[in-house]
Amino acid sequence: MSLPHPATPARDFRGVQRRLGGALRDGLSADGGAPLELRQSLPADPPRLAQAALLEGHAMRAVRVEGEPASGFAAFVDGVQRTRVLGHDQGLPVVHGTVAAVVRVRHNRRFSTWTRGFVVDARVYAPCAWLAPETCAALRDADPRLVDTTRPDAAGELPAPHPLALLDRALSMVKEDREVVEKHVAETWCRVEGEPLFVDGGIQESELVATAPCVAGVVKSHRTLYAEGEGLRTVLGLRRAQRSTVFRVQGSRRTPVASWYLRLRDPAGHDPMWGLVRVEAALLDGESREALTARADRLSRWILAEVSPVALPDARWDRMAYGIYDCERFLRAVC
Repeated sequence: MSLPHPATPARDFRGVQRRLGGALRDGLSADGGAPLELRQSLPADPPRLAQAALLEGHAMRAVRVEGEPASGFAAFVDGVQRTRVLGHDQGLPVVHGTVAAVVRVRHNRRFSTWTRGFVVDARVYAPCAWLAPETCAALRDADPRLVDTTRPDAAGELPAPHPLALLDRALSMVKEDREVVEKHVAETWCRVEGEPLFVDGGIQESELVATAPCVAGVVKSHRTLYAEGEGLRTVLGLRRAQRSTVFRVQGSRRTPVASWYLRLRDPAGHDPMWGLVRVEAALLDGESREALTARADRLSRWILAEVSPVALPDARWDRMAYGIYDCERFLRAVC
């Protein structure tokens, strides 16, 4: 996808609705286009446990992160998406998706947007295989970069013309476009600046980011837990300012990274995921085990320092760095 900056008024939600006019036979959305993300969850992988090769020691164990937390991060990266129903045609949804990503830099405890680190894009997503040709033509007039939500999947199958299935497909496609812009701004930072960068989420999607020594990715959700048996009990039992043994994560067609769990806050009285994050960092050629341990401890201290100020009122404040909260607040104000 191309990466314009910023989206023009003609391509924002209201602009596209005005251009569509009466093209959709069931009419345009009458509820103001409430974001789908607020009322429909993104399709998620089932929870699972996975084995991971240890890079530090011979067993998964809890490691106390010694030293005073003090952040060394120069910037933070995050992205957002907003998906809204433009209207329906014979019961089938046509949606508008906006994605954005930003790099926010910190100077003297104040945040500002990096001059090359802001991207916002908007597109229309429609089930072209199930729409009349004239409807598709009107949609392409409204947005020449129209995305077909009925394009075949990896098995060559078309999705069923079920409205909810098509909404799920649209949400997934908007998520993919959000990941593209997030990867773009992170890669640009790594090429141009190369200073320590805090990335919200995993870093394996981009080889450049996953191999950059300056990057730490912080994963807040745990659909996959990289531990089993006694190792799983160790991870779930981590106390505040403890990390796990470092292990290797390598997904299908993804760049392998070093990873470890880190407890940001005291979980007493909460569920076992409270304040638990998983850190991803580059696997560095020729790095000794001692150097890897020192790097994991240093990045953990930096991340622990980011829990203050608290990212309230966000519901994920127990796992969210304030710099990421600042990114999301900025993006929601401009998208």
